[in-house]
Amino acid sequence: MTHLLETERLIIRNWIPQQDAEQVFAIYNDPEVIYFLGSAARPPSIEVQRQHLIDSLEESEQLKNGTGSWAIVEKDTKKIAGTIMLSQLPDKNRIPTQEIEVGWHLKRSDWGKGYATEAGRAILEYGFNQLHLPVIYAVVKPGHLASIHVTERLQMKPLGLTSNYYGIELLLFQQTPPDKIKGIGDR
Repeated sequence: MTHLLETERLIIRNWIPQQDAEQVFAIYNDPEVIYFLGSAARPPSIEVQRQHLIDSLEESEQLKNGTGSWAIVEKDTKKIAGTIMLSQLPDKNRIPTQEIEVGWHLKRSDWGKGYATEAGRAILEYGFNQLHLPVIYAVVKPGHLASIHVTERLQMKPLGLTSNYYGIELLLFQQTPPDKIKGIGDR
């Protein structure tokens, strides 16, 4: 399965490592993009980035639970705008928990276009309606106002500060399935 979801302006699809590595490398080598992600998010080469994408695909396949990391692609340009994910939150020791988080990383030139909200809304719908998740979380560094605003637009409930994940203090947000999530296919 290459395409997971489509929205009005975006395609959310599986990674194609040979095709995507160069664009993704450029995204994760932008200091402003990784400012809130930390320097560990910066791959040292395109080949390492390609391997990260291969590893991501293999991990999703091994988990067999429908979670993963996907490319956000602009329909008009076919260029990668960023990453959207549903993944297991790691505890303080970086050991995966059973709690699922939604996350997004976008290239700087696509900030402010509403892509994070559009992709986030679609992936929340997928998580609730296809994977039947009971709750989805988001964690955001306290100073990352743009991501905090995305959680607000996604109507995620703020739960306050937590140090339970990634070994650092983060803002925790939660979303539970509404009766029906408006989004893909709803007009």
